[in-house]
Amino acid sequence: MTSTASALGARAHARSQAATATIAGPELPDDVAAARITFAQRIPAGGYANVVLGRGTRLRLRDPAGAACAHVLLLRADAPWERLNVADTVKVPWQAYLSIGHPLLSDQGRVLATIVADTSDQHDALCGPTPAGRALLRLAGAKQGLEPRDIGPTVSFFRGVRVESDGALSATGSAAAGSSVDLLIHLPVILLVADTTHPLDDRPASDLDIVAWAAPDELAGQHNADPEYLRAVENTEQAWTAATLEVGA
Repeated sequence: MTSTASALGARAHARSQAATATIAGPELPDDVAAARITFAQRIPAGGYANVVLGRGTRLRLRDPAGAACAHVLLLRADAPWERLNVADTVKVPWQAYLSIGHPLLSDQGRVLATIVADTSDQHDALCGPTPAGRALLRLAGAKQGLEPRDIGPTVSFFRGVRVESDGALSATGSAAAGSSVDLLIHLPVILLVADTTHPLDDRPASDLDIVAWAAPDELAGQHNADPEYLRAVENTEQAWTAATLEVGA
């Protein structure tokens, strides 16, 4: 065993460990060229991630083993005071259950992201994270210069919740291993993710895969025909145009 009594020995020991370490990565999509991928990470259970994603990014969250729980918060990267508003995300589309075409709205009535693909259908916009999950999100936010007060309510993917006829909330479990959900990012965002248990489902979490790639052409598509969604997209495009004109002035 290499001695760590000196700085040189400690360095040699650290490098020998790094050389033998096995780091598992996420499964990359077969139909996306490697040059388009901007971020790829496997988050272990009890872990977190933070990354800035540009407008026109497609983000895939994947549950490889069938027990991940992704608590997600989005904040506008160029104006972090504008962040995901879970109440409006539920209220404006008249739908509490997240699915394809559902916008993740900011508190300014703008679309931060739209769900454009979903093979899980087990999500939650009602409960938020556990205290442990919120602590992980605070750690993730600190890496982006955010403070605890910046960590607002979140949505959770891969652990379902439904409202019973008496108003009680019940957990509906997870989908099959390998399920995924794709988000299209409409404005530059800071993505914070914690992979940990759900308040109504205390099963241990499993690994979570995150892959993002450039897909700006998808912003031209219509992902939801509801008038509330179209109005929110219009608000978003106006804000983006104003911001880019200001930068170019």
